[in-house]
Amino acid sequence: MLSKTIEEMIADTSDKVVIDVREPKDFNKETYPGAINIFFSDLLSRKGELPKDKNIYLMWYGGKNVEKICEELQLLGYSVYSIEGGYYSYLRLKIESVIEDDEEAEKRCKDIERSIIKKFRKEIWCKFTKAINEYELIKDGDKIAVCISGGKDSMIMAKLFQELARHGKHNFEVVFLVMNPGYNSINYTTILNNARLLKLPITVFDSDIFDVVADVDGSPCYLCARMRRGALYNKAKELGCNKIALGHHFDDVIETIMMGMLYGAQMQTMMPKLHSTNFEGMELIRPLYLIREEDIIKWSTYNGLTFIQCACRFTENVTSSKGEENNSKRAEIKQLIKELSEKSPYIEMNIFRSVENVNLNTVIAYKDNNGEKHHFLDDYDNLKGE
Repeated sequence: MLSKTIEEMIADTSDKVVIDVREPKDFNKETYPGAINIFFSDLLSRKGELPKDKNIYLMWYGGKNVEKICEELQLLGYSVYSIEGGYYSYLRLKIESVIEDDEEAEKRCKDIERSIIKKFRKEIWCKFTKAINEYELIKDGDKIAVCISGGKDSMIMAKLFQELARHGKHNFEVVFLVMNPGYNSINYTTILNNARLLKLPITVFDSDIFDVVADVDGSPCYLCARMRRGALYNKAKELGCNKIALGHHFDDVIETIMMGMLYGAQMQTMMPKLHSTNFEGMELIRPLYLIREEDIIKWSTYNGLTFIQCACRFTENVTSSKGEENNSKRAEIKQLIKELSEKSPYIEMNIFRSVENVNLNTVIAYKDNNGEKHHFLDDYDNLKGE
């Protein structure tokens, strides 16, 4: 046996050893009580430090890579097991212990809500309402499907909408929509438990998207994203909604701009709102458009909240050892922007504003809304000099 449940580990009353194999920065934030930290990639080289007369349990991000390490160590005579669901199984138990205590759950939720309006008012609440007003994201009579994937961004977006519906001036309805495209049981339970903790009345529907894209050659990410978007539109329309809200934030926007230039040879941005081309009368809005990711992380950390990361099967093995999709192009761009921002504090906002300050007279070519290409030579002979 290569793995055991966290309940089985807790029931083991022997002098066991629990090893958190996540990155030190994550271990230092929070870990299982009494756990020690040996990073995933160092386990085999440090096997001499492991006792052979005790049961050893490995706490990880998720995925199958740790089970391979367990197999190698077991062949060497160690009684080692990975925890099914890894670190998230521990978080599941923590959340369940809170939500089962009605009084404690009520207090936790109130504190979380208060932090949005009070402590993070400038960084989060004001930027949320500014985006809604500046880009006219909500109109009276709207019925909005707030799409919750289970990550930090969609969860805080849901809480922001909940607060806006309570205290805002707009006459609109909200549906908190959760699609299960084939999450493993740990991730799915984490989403449901966080929704209970945050008192979000979610509407859940199932799809088989992960199964459909599982056999796609190469990276299935683009196809998966398109299918998930379509499924959300379809369900939202079925529920009488005219808009879906997605949790893309400021960092997603500037990363998209840079990716377009460096990898797509084009100048474009992630728009704050879009009309759907395939679902008539439907619109996509991005209310976190002005909110920086670091502030969402600070809010999550301040409140002791932990949400799922990318939960698809394709990236599961990557997230098991690194905690994020470090090999993606977006991760490369994120790192590049970080390095540039260390040299100048204006870099990020300059990237964001660059698509608002386009002078067509200084552009070689561009396409209009109909897809027609315009080249500067078309009217060059009719233009006056400087």
